[in-house]
Amino acid sequence: MKMAPSPVVRTYPLSSYSFDTKMEKHKSIINPITRLDSIYKTEGIRRIVEGILLVHEHNHPYILLLKVGTAFYKLPGGKLEAGESEINGLKRKLSSKLGPDPPSPQPDWQIGECVGVWWRTNFETSAVYPYCPPHRTKPRECRKQFVVQLPEREYFVVPKNLQLVSVPFYQLYDNAQKFGHVIASIPEQLSRFQFNTIDE
Repeated sequence: MKMAPSPVVRTYPLSSYSFDTKMEKHKSIINPITRLDSIYKTEGIRRIVEGILLVHEHNHPYILLLKVGTAFYKLPGGKLEAGESEINGLKRKLSSKLGPDPPSPQPDWQIGECVGVWWRTNFETSAVYPYCPPHRTKPRECRKQFVVQLPEREYFVVPKNLQLVSVPFYQLYDNAQKFGHVIASIPEQLSRFQFNTIDE
């Protein structure tokens, strides 16, 4: 019996990419828990899609994360609209978070495999689980992470209230205290992948 070949992701040097900033978008001043509960009552489960964007430094994989303030990190992505597909929604959210403002051309996002699914049972806590807890028949949120194959070069434009930072796998692994369980699990989730590191 032949073993299936490992999926391959190409990574290019961090220096291949350029970065800029753009105006931040207006944020609601409503209490976030109240707002999320209200949306859940009308729309049902909240569907989140997030992109895993990989580069390399000295042939070691790094992930691009959005840093909020001084200590909070998140993957680029966001909430799907009603009826929106995961792939189209992730492309839209990546362009919103990392692409230039329209009418400038947007990056050609190449969405790959889904490598993680996490569930949130209520909005009062940030706790997420890699399974749907059996005692909760109506989870509030489902989060999925997809590998995004970056091109050899790209131009990222990030809202001024965020920072786009590159973090090596060795800092992420088993470091849920700093990065949260979802991000800290990514090196393990991608351990079956073959990284094809391409230099300039």
